[in-house]
Amino acid sequence: MDAVPLWAQFAALAILIFLSAFFAMTETALMAANRHRLRHLARRGSRSAAAALWLLERTDRLLSLVLIGSTLANALATALATLIAFNLFGGQEIKLVITVAAVSLLLIVFAQISPKVVGAAHPERIALATSLLLRALMTLAQPLIWVMHLLVTSLMWLLRIRAGDVDARLSTEELRMMVLESGSFIPGKHRSILLNLFELEKIAVDDVMTPRAHIEALNLAMPVEEIRHQLTTCYHNQLPVHEGEINDIIGILHVRKAMALLAEEDLAAEDFRALLSAPYFIPPDTDVFAQLQYFQENHERLAIIVDEYGEVQGLVTLDDIIEEMVGEFTTPAPGAARADAPGWDANGECLVEGSALLRDLNKRLALDFPLDGPKTINGLLLEYLQDIPEAHVSVRLAGCVIEIIQAQNQAIKVVKLIRPGK
Repeated sequence: MDAVPLWAQFAALAILIFLSAFFAMTETALMAANRHRLRHLARRGSRSAAAALWLLERTDRLLSLVLIGSTLANALATALATLIAFNLFGGQEIKLVITVAAVSLLLIVFAQISPKVVGAAHPERIALATSLLLRALMTLAQPLIWVMHLLVTSLMWLLRIRAGDVDARLSTEELRMMVLESGSFIPGKHRSILLNLFELEKIAVDDVMTPRAHIEALNLAMPVEEIRHQLTTCYHNQLPVHEGEINDIIGILHVRKAMALLAEEDLAAEDFRALLSAPYFIPPDTDVFAQLQYFQENHERLAIIVDEYGEVQGLVTLDDIIEEMVGEFTTPAPGAARADAPGWDANGECLVEGSALLRDLNKRLALDFPLDGPKTINGLLLEYLQDIPEAHVSVRLAGCVIEIIQAQNQAIKVVKLIRPGK
């Protein structure tokens, strides 16, 4: 080394520190890189993204390459620094120790910590910039990597340690968390729709149905004039049709088809019966996402929900499910349960109908009513009190004070909610 100029020795030391920093930075960047973004770029023709994915599919060999390069660079840098110090100071032990300590500090700061911080801060940019070079280095160092991999595998076999495959798939909850944390990358409305889609598999059709008491149905047992009047003033395009008792649904009437009959003078119930399509019945525990698929497969838009005894519980339409995903976009029918969106007033109070759905109240008012039992605030109070209460009875449920304002017949009509913490 006496024939090598001092400046060349320092240059070689700087190069070794740079190589160590390079391997530390690229390792951190590749491990922190977003694989979904890399796949997107690779599909658009990015060779660097394809190379980065190729490396990440061979994580064991990639880590072997990085560790071999980093270890060799650090070891050579330490040895070279010791040799330089020996040539400068001779055998003075204190100065040799100080020199080795200074080089170790340089390696820690400039070849390990700083590069890893940079790699973690800009993972995709660095991964794309270095992936092609790393792939070429891996090809050149394949024999050495193979030997190291064989030694590690043999050691793990002796220790009875099995290397499990890394599952890069995302669970539904993980994907939901990614959407929640997307921030400004996804507009708020789009983010809301995506989150609603995740909820579809958790809710059943009886969570979004129109309950039996609010179904607009056509009774063929009525006089023809009443039928004519109902059809000219009805709100919906499709009506369930029954005779006498609503549990005896015989079909679905498309109102547009029936409008041509209204001009006829000799009109009878049988004329409407000829226009009926077969009713479509489903159980109340059908999950909403499955029902959306059933609507598509069966080319239906309306389903009657019946319980185990064949009693009609309500109905659900394709519009109900779409509104569950994108929010309400249709004009509510007169007297419908979801007429106006409730909200807290200045005093932290809110008046809601007893038929209001607990899921809607939880969403709109940021409450935490239980959803594994009754579906409405009326049902929740009746289950809790085990009785039909009088007006002005108050209870506390899920941290919210509920005051009964009006009770009529067998149901609670209006309640006042007091915001938790008030």
